[in-house]
Amino acid sequence: MSPANQLSGVAGETTVIWDFDRTIMDDDSDRWVVVEMGLNPLFNQLRQTLPWNSLMDRMMEELHSQGRTIEDITNCLNRVELNPQIISAIRAAHDHRCDLKVLSDANQFFIETILKNHGIYECFSEIITNPTFVDKEGRLRIFPSHGSNVQPHGCNLCPPNLCKGFVMNRIQDPTSQDTKKRVIIYIGDGGGDFCPTLKLRDVDHVMPRKDFPLHHLISTSSIPIKPNVHEWSNGEELNKILIHLIDLVLPNAETVDR
Repeated sequence: MSPANQLSGVAGETTVIWDFDRTIMDDDSDRWVVVEMGLNPLFNQLRQTLPWNSLMDRMMEELHSQGRTIEDITNCLNRVELNPQIISAIRAAHDHRCDLKVLSDANQFFIETILKNHGIYECFSEIITNPTFVDKEGRLRIFPSHGSNVQPHGCNLCPPNLCKGFVMNRIQDPTSQDTKKRVIIYIGDGGGDFCPTLKLRDVDHVMPRKDFPLHHLISTSSIPIKPNVHEWSNGEELNKILIHLIDLVLPNAETVDR
């Protein structure tokens, strides 16, 4: 289920797109569950034999076979701590009527559970990630965002299950007048965040986490990087930079059309 406020296409002239793992959450949500729930031996055994989404789905099957419940997984995720500065940045951006979205290669259940536990789920208009559902036996199922029932996305920068650049093209729908006026701020850390960075315009902003893969790819890219680049290392820096950018962008939003 999407966040209840459904602000997409309605609020503000600034869209803030967040990666989740190593960005909103300082750790990796899949790694957290695997380690905290004692799945490391099986995970390591199968790591080279299954695609990532299938591997995590297999981990959920293992938990179910052990008699572990959805409540057990929820309790595990509820132990995840988020940096208070990150929470503050999210709430401040929402209070400024920015349109906040999560674009992540984690999964729906993990992300939504963590955001709800920290009281910031309603700040987001959309969570774009690998879908999940709980089957009739009570087992959590995890599936790829870009499933095998559709044509491959054909991007050699991204994993088969999710091309974030493909999603960015949808968000930037050129036929929408609202989109033409909107400035995008993209916050991420991983290699999968490079493809959507290449889709951004010169009026947009990208915030790569310093010394993480996205930062390295931007720094060494032979392809011109159009958006303005703002490095951050921790929650305090992210908070300060993001609020500065929002204050900078909002007064000028009506003039953006390129």
